[in-house]
Amino acid sequence: MNDARVEQTFQKSLHTLSSDGSAWREETDSLGSLRIPVDAYWGINVRRALDNFAISGRPISVYPDLLYGYACVKQAAARANAELRGLDPARAELIDRACEDVKGGELHEQFVVDILQGGAGTSTNMNFNEVIANRALELAGHPKGAYRYLDPNDHVNRSQSTNDTYPTALKVGLRVSIERLLVQLERLEQAFREKGRELAGIVKVGRTQLQDAVPMTLQQELEGFAVTLGEDHESFRNVLDRLREINLGATAIGTGIAADPRFAEAVRRHLSDIIGCPLVTAPNLIAATTDVGVFMEVSATLKRCAMKLSKICNDLRLLGSGPQAGLGEIQLPARQAGSSIMPGKVNPVIPEVVNEVAFVVAGGDVTLTMAAEAGQLQLNAFGPVIAHVLFENLKFMTAALETLRVNCVTGITANKDRLARQVRSFVGVITALIPHIGYAEAARLAREALSTDADIADLVVSSGVLTREQVTTLLSVEQLTGG
Repeated sequence: MNDARVEQTFQKSLHTLSSDGSAWREETDSLGSLRIPVDAYWGINVRRALDNFAISGRPISVYPDLLYGYACVKQAAARANAELRGLDPARAELIDRACEDVKGGELHEQFVVDILQGGAGTSTNMNFNEVIANRALELAGHPKGAYRYLDPNDHVNRSQSTNDTYPTALKVGLRVSIERLLVQLERLEQAFREKGRELAGIVKVGRTQLQDAVPMTLQQELEGFAVTLGEDHESFRNVLDRLREINLGATAIGTGIAADPRFAEAVRRHLSDIIGCPLVTAPNLIAATTDVGVFMEVSATLKRCAMKLSKICNDLRLLGSGPQAGLGEIQLPARQAGSSIMPGKVNPVIPEVVNEVAFVVAGGDVTLTMAAEAGQLQLNAFGPVIAHVLFENLKFMTAALETLRVNCVTGITANKDRLARQVRSFVGVITALIPHIGYAEAARLAREALSTDADIADLVVSSGVLTREQVTTLLSVEQLTGG
């Protein structure tokens, strides 16, 4: 569901009320009673969260991978509880079916609590418990809110706590988001390689510190971009492996209170089967319940990729600068008019927007770092902002990788005439002659060439230090670029 529709449903759920009150049902908790929209699958705990956390206006449903992860966790718990006879088969089957509906994309508009919330994610957990319970009741032919038949806490949340379900759901959802990002990362890497092969053999001036250095080819430059992206691919794979460790069965603080001692292993096995990935239970559940280190790793890996991608975009903007007074070595695809006042101006808008995404990712990493540090004793209460940062940044980065490939890289062309002129007058080629004429003589000739604008090859030959044949061989494309 798109963000606009989610927000519309979110507001409608709060304000639906007929004059006679018939659009409501009443639910009661330890704090008292509240009216709930009669058609809402959520209940009193969510209603209190809606009143308490009107912060961002962005419900948790804007991150469907989080919903998927939580539905998988609740489904695995129902199967484990049924296996251990902690939940009767009929109720377990209803919960299982309701979870399957959520996994399939149904009822997402019912997950309405704000992504930013106090309570370590308890409101999110209860949003799931209530929606799944009411969907299960509906499947059994009971009205919503008839919790005497199937209860959000006693049945859907059996053997669980927010403190073990929330981080586990986050890990399952992040796996989905990262895999989606890796598809786009690999495609962008391949696009740079293909563009390099397309522009093979074109020699250009390499630069260090924005000053002329030595020759290289466009293919070498573009393949360098591909290689650095490939390294990030491997880094994400390592993080995915770390995300396999879960703390389900820890319940409140890691002692497993209120859960069958066999539950942790049973739920691990069922969740592994559901998501198709072999998960492992943390060796120390108390440590695992308070530790958010793996989420810092995800964020750090994402920031590393974002910064490298931003550097690539900076290079593309420099290489395409001009078209008359800049480097102008390549042309980036023209995507839109670049100015409301300067006719004909075209800007590098695609690399620019990717730069902006990188800035957001870097800021998010700072937020997550602060949230990780702010945990106390047996729990870090800031899982919601960690989830928000990671899912949003992964979403942005995945889109940025795709738009850079589709709207920029595949359409890059080389300014061959300009490159050829630059290379012909490029003094830096004399570096290739140092082993034959020495650094001091090479430096002298370079200074003379720069001051007289002489052709470097002609100058070397006229100085008598090398023959024309030697210079031609030493300054060949293969010798200059290592090709």
